[in-house]
Amino acid sequence: MVIVPIYKSAEQLATVDAAVAPIVEQLKKLGITVKYDNADNKRPGFKFADYELKGVPVRLVLGARDLENGTVEVMRRDTLEKETRSLEGIVEYVQQLLDEIQANIFEKAKSFRDAHIYECDNYEEFKQRVKDGGFFLCHWDGTAETEAQIKADTQATIRCVPFGVEQTPGVDMVSGKPSVARVLIARSY
Repeated sequence: MVIVPIYKSAEQLATVDAAVAPIVEQLKKLGITVKYDNADNKRPGFKFADYELKGVPVRLVLGARDLENGTVEVMRRDTLEKETRSLEGIVEYVQQLLDEIQANIFEKAKSFRDAHIYECDNYEEFKQRVKDGGFFLCHWDGTAETEAQIKADTQATIRCVPFGVEQTPGVDMVSGKPSVARVLIARSY
């Protein structure tokens, strides 16, 4: 996470620095990586865009006016929502927010993965569909020759024998030989 101060004078910066120091210390004690970017060589908007591109999950923005009001602006990267929070309890809030962001991003990635897994038993159909991406659950006879042919024909490779998928015997879609399990096959991007 990053904390960016907003200030117009060295006096305001010193005030913000003093207020932010204990917050940074408490966050670090919780094992949270924190950068306090009080460098004066870039404008705040540039810093915001830069940290967004870097993937920083939480940004706190604090200025002299915020200190007077006892508030801080919190921006979360996963939903791009901004909110103004009280400075009191901000450390606990950030910790909770980071856990929430992690769960949100994980669920989003898992849903995307699950929506792009397809069963396929026909090699001609597989060769057409693999061009559009995704992961394909296909029977495999376990031989290196079959794996090499799939790679030569489609540039796709076997990724893994997946857990959590009911494995039933079948027929390899390339060789026609018996197969004991399905594997995930995909192209790299």
